[in-house]
Amino acid sequence: MSERSSVFDMIGPVMIGPSSSHTAGVVRIGRVARKILKGTPKKVVITFYNSFAQTYEGHGSNRAILGGLMDFHTDDERIKEALQLAEEAGLVYSFKSVGSASTLHPNTVKLDMVAADESQATVIGESRGGGVIRMRSVNGFDTNFTASSHTLIIYANDQMGSIAFISDVLSHDDCNIATMTVSRKGKNDLACLVFEMDSGIKKITLEYLKELNWVRNVLYIPDIDQ
Repeated sequence: MSERSSVFDMIGPVMIGPSSSHTAGVVRIGRVARKILKGTPKKVVITFYNSFAQTYEGHGSNRAILGGLMDFHTDDERIKEALQLAEEAGLVYSFKSVGSASTLHPNTVKLDMVAADESQATVIGESRGGGVIRMRSVNGFDTNFTASSHTLIIYANDQMGSIAFISDVLSHDDCNIATMTVSRKGKNDLACLVFEMDSGIKKITLEYLKELNWVRNVLYIPDIDQ
Protein backbone atom coordinates (compact mmCIF):
# COMPACT_ATOMS: atom_id res chain seq x y z
CA MET A 1 0.00 0.00 0.00
CA SER A 2 1.41 3.39 -0.94
CA GLU A 3 1.68 6.14 1.67
CA ARG A 4 -0.86 8.93 1.58
CA SER A 5 0.33 12.47 0.87
CA SER A 6 -1.43 15.73 1.50
CA VAL A 7 -1.17 18.97 -0.46
CA PHE A 8 1.04 20.24 2.38
CA ASP A 9 3.46 17.36 1.82
CA MET A 10 3.71 18.27 -1.87
CA ILE A 11 4.18 21.99 -1.24
CA GLY A 12 6.67 21.28 1.51
CA PRO A 13 7.49 23.07 4.76
CA VAL A 14 8.89 26.53 5.40
CA MET A 15 12.56 25.74 5.78
CA ILE A 16 16.22 26.66 5.53
CA GLY A 17 18.07 24.84 2.75
CA PRO A 18 17.69 23.69 -0.85
CA SER A 19 15.82 20.41 -0.35
CA SER A 20 12.99 19.37 1.94
CA SER A 21 14.30 15.78 1.96
CA HIS A 22 17.87 16.75 2.76
CA THR A 23 17.22 19.62 5.17
CA ALA A 24 13.71 19.99 6.61
CA GLY A 25 13.17 16.27 7.10
CA VAL A 26 16.62 15.90 8.61
CA VAL A 27 15.97 18.74 11.07
CA ARG A 28 12.81 16.94 12.19
CA ILE A 29 14.69 13.67 12.68
CA GLY A 30 17.19 15.49 14.89
CA ARG A 31 14.42 17.10 16.96
CA VAL A 32 12.75 13.73 17.52
CA ALA A 33 16.08 12.15 18.45
CA ARG A 34 16.80 14.73 21.17
CA LYS A 35 13.34 14.11 22.66
CA ILE A 36 14.08 10.40 22.81
CA LEU A 37 17.40 11.15 24.52
CA LYS A 38 15.57 13.73 26.69
CA GLY A 39 17.91 16.57 25.77
CA THR A 40 20.70 17.69 23.48
CA PRO A 41 23.42 15.02 23.35
CA LYS A 42 26.94 15.76 24.51
CA LYS A 43 28.29 13.35 21.89
CA VAL A 44 26.82 11.94 18.70
CA VAL A 45 27.99 9.79 15.80
CA ILE A 46 25.90 10.57 12.72
CA THR A 47 25.82 8.01 9.91
CA PHE A 48 24.30 8.96 6.56
CA TYR A 49 23.22 6.17 4.21
CA ASN A 50 22.70 5.80 0.46
CA SER A 51 21.72 9.12 -1.20
CA PHE A 52 22.45 11.01 2.00
CA ALA A 53 25.96 9.57 2.10
CA GLN A 54 26.74 11.18 -1.25
CA THR A 55 25.14 14.59 -0.71
CA TYR A 56 24.95 15.38 3.01
CA GLU A 57 27.61 18.09 2.88
CA GLY A 58 26.53 19.77 -0.34
CA HIS A 59 22.84 19.80 0.57
CA GLY A 60 23.41 20.85 4.17
CA SER A 61 22.14 17.67 5.83
CA ASN A 62 25.09 17.82 8.22
CA ARG A 63 24.00 21.27 9.42
CA ALA A 64 20.35 20.23 9.44
CA ILE A 65 20.83 17.23 11.72
CA LEU A 66 22.90 19.23 14.21
CA GLY A 67 20.32 22.00 14.12
CA GLY A 68 17.59 19.51 14.93
CA LEU A 69 19.61 18.06 17.79
CA MET A 70 19.86 21.59 19.20
CA ASP A 71 16.06 21.90 18.84
CA PHE A 72 16.04 24.38 15.96
CA HIS A 73 12.89 24.45 13.85
CA THR A 74 13.03 23.91 10.09
CA ASP A 75 12.91 27.66 9.38
CA ASP A 76 15.52 28.70 11.95
CA GLU A 77 18.26 30.85 10.38
CA ARG A 78 20.77 29.41 12.86
CA ILE A 79 20.79 26.13 10.91
CA LYS A 80 23.25 27.76 8.50
CA GLU A 81 25.76 28.07 11.35
CA ALA A 82 24.88 24.78 13.07
CA LEU A 83 28.36 23.26 12.77
CA GLN A 84 29.96 26.15 14.61
CA LEU A 85 27.09 26.54 17.10
CA ALA A 86 27.31 22.84 18.00
CA GLU A 87 31.01 23.18 18.74
CA GLU A 88 30.38 26.29 20.83
CA ALA A 89 27.72 24.39 22.78
CA GLY A 90 30.21 21.59 23.54
CA LEU A 91 28.45 19.04 21.33
CA VAL A 92 31.05 16.56 20.11
CA TYR A 93 30.00 15.16 16.75
CA SER A 94 31.36 13.08 13.91
CA PHE A 95 29.99 12.03 10.53
CA LYS A 96 30.12 8.69 8.76
CA SER A 97 28.79 7.68 5.35
CA VAL A 98 27.64 4.33 4.01
CA GLY A 99 26.97 4.58 0.30
CA SER A 100 25.24 1.25 -0.28
CA ALA A 101 22.74 -0.13 2.21
CA SER A 102 20.08 -1.88 0.13
CA THR A 103 17.72 -2.61 3.03
CA LEU A 104 17.45 1.08 4.00
CA HIS A 105 15.50 3.97 2.50
CA PRO A 106 17.64 6.18 0.19
CA ASN A 107 17.53 9.06 2.69
CA THR A 108 18.38 7.39 5.98
CA VAL A 109 20.35 8.70 8.94
CA LYS A 110 21.41 6.90 12.12
CA LEU A 111 22.23 8.73 15.35
CA ASP A 112 24.26 7.12 18.14
CA MET A 113 23.89 9.57 21.01
CA VAL A 114 25.30 9.98 24.50
CA ALA A 115 23.70 12.40 26.97
CA ALA A 116 25.36 14.47 29.68
CA ASP A 117 24.33 11.86 32.27
CA GLU A 118 25.94 9.12 30.11
CA SER A 119 22.59 7.62 29.10
CA GLN A 120 22.55 6.51 25.47
CA ALA A 121 20.07 6.22 22.62
CA THR A 122 20.25 5.08 19.02
CA VAL A 123 17.67 6.10 16.45
CA ILE A 124 17.31 5.55 12.71
CA GLY A 125 15.18 7.96 10.72
CA GLU A 126 14.10 8.31 7.11
CA SER A 127 13.44 11.60 5.30
CA ARG A 128 10.73 10.77 2.80
CA GLY A 129 10.21 14.07 0.97
CA GLY A 130 8.30 17.26 1.65
CA GLY A 131 9.64 17.34 5.20
CA VAL A 132 7.86 14.06 6.01
CA ILE A 133 9.88 11.67 8.17
CA ARG A 134 9.55 8.15 9.50
CA MET A 135 11.44 7.01 12.57
CA ARG A 136 12.40 3.52 11.52
CA SER A 137 13.78 2.31 14.85
CA VAL A 138 14.58 3.40 18.38
CA ASN A 139 17.16 1.55 20.46
CA GLY A 140 17.01 -1.53 18.26
CA PHE A 141 13.20 -1.82 18.15
CA ASP A 142 11.14 -1.27 15.00
CA THR A 143 8.98 1.81 15.59
CA ASN A 144 7.90 3.34 12.25
CA PHE A 145 6.22 6.50 13.50
CA THR A 146 6.07 9.85 11.74
CA ALA A 147 6.21 12.29 14.69
CA SER A 148 3.47 14.28 12.98
CA SER A 149 1.12 13.43 15.85
CA HIS A 150 1.51 12.84 19.57
CA THR A 151 3.62 9.71 20.09
CA LEU A 152 3.90 7.50 23.15
CA ILE A 153 6.70 4.91 23.34
CA ILE A 154 6.52 2.34 26.13
CA TYR A 155 9.15 -0.27 26.92
CA ALA A 156 7.53 -3.03 28.92
CA ASN A 157 7.65 -6.70 29.77
CA ASP A 158 5.94 -8.73 27.07
CA GLN A 159 2.87 -9.95 28.91
CA MET A 160 -0.70 -10.79 28.07
CA GLY A 161 -3.18 -7.91 28.13
CA SER A 162 -0.64 -5.08 28.17
CA ILE A 163 -1.81 -3.52 24.90
CA ALA A 164 -5.47 -3.61 25.95
CA PHE A 165 -4.60 -2.14 29.34
CA ILE A 166 -2.63 0.79 27.93
CA SER A 167 -5.30 1.44 25.30
CA ASP A 168 -7.91 1.63 28.06
CA VAL A 169 -5.77 4.07 30.07
CA LEU A 170 -5.41 6.30 27.01
CA SER A 171 -9.14 6.19 26.34
CA HIS A 172 -9.75 7.77 29.76
CA ASP A 173 -7.69 10.75 28.54
CA ASP A 174 -9.91 10.89 25.43
CA CYS A 175 -6.90 9.95 23.32
CA ASN A 176 -7.83 8.51 19.94
CA ILE A 177 -5.14 6.04 18.81
CA ALA A 178 -4.28 6.59 15.14
CA THR A 179 -1.66 3.85 14.76
CA MET A 180 0.04 1.31 16.98
CA THR A 181 3.27 -0.64 16.49
CA VAL A 182 4.58 -3.48 18.64
CA SER A 183 8.11 -4.85 18.48
CA ARG A 184 9.73 -7.28 20.89
CA LYS A 185 13.03 -9.02 21.49
CA GLY A 186 11.26 -12.36 21.85
CA LYS A 187 8.34 -14.10 23.50
CA ASN A 188 8.00 -12.98 27.15
CA ASP A 189 10.96 -10.64 26.66
CA LEU A 190 11.18 -6.83 26.47
CA ALA A 191 8.66 -5.24 24.12
CA CYS A 192 8.36 -1.77 22.61
CA LEU A 193 4.86 -0.36 22.11
CA VAL A 194 4.38 2.78 20.01
CA PHE A 195 1.08 4.66 20.01
CA GLU A 196 0.43 7.59 17.66
CA MET A 197 -2.48 9.67 18.94
CA ASP A 198 -4.60 12.53 17.66
CA SER A 199 -4.22 14.47 20.91
CA GLY A 200 -1.85 14.71 23.86
CA ILE A 201 -2.05 12.93 27.18
CA LYS A 202 -2.05 14.32 30.69
CA LYS A 203 1.11 14.45 32.79
CA ILE A 204 -0.57 12.46 35.55
CA THR A 205 -1.31 9.70 33.05
CA LEU A 206 2.33 9.55 32.00
CA GLU A 207 3.40 9.32 35.63
CA TYR A 208 0.88 6.54 36.24
CA LEU A 209 2.19 4.51 33.30
CA LYS A 210 5.78 4.94 34.52
CA GLU A 211 4.85 3.50 37.93
CA LEU A 212 3.43 0.23 36.58
CA ASN A 213 5.72 -2.58 37.74
CA TRP A 214 5.86 -4.21 34.29
CA VAL A 215 6.78 -0.97 32.49
CA ARG A 216 10.51 -0.28 32.06
CA ASN A 217 10.48 3.16 30.43
CA VAL A 218 8.05 5.70 28.96
CA LEU A 219 8.85 8.30 26.30
CA TYR A 220 6.37 10.91 25.15
CA ILE A 221 6.91 12.98 22.00
CA PRO A 222 4.34 15.72 21.31
CA ASP A 223 3.65 16.81 17.76
CA ILE A 224 7.18 17.66 16.58
CA ASP A 225 6.12 20.91 14.93
CA GLN A 226 4.59 22.38 18.07
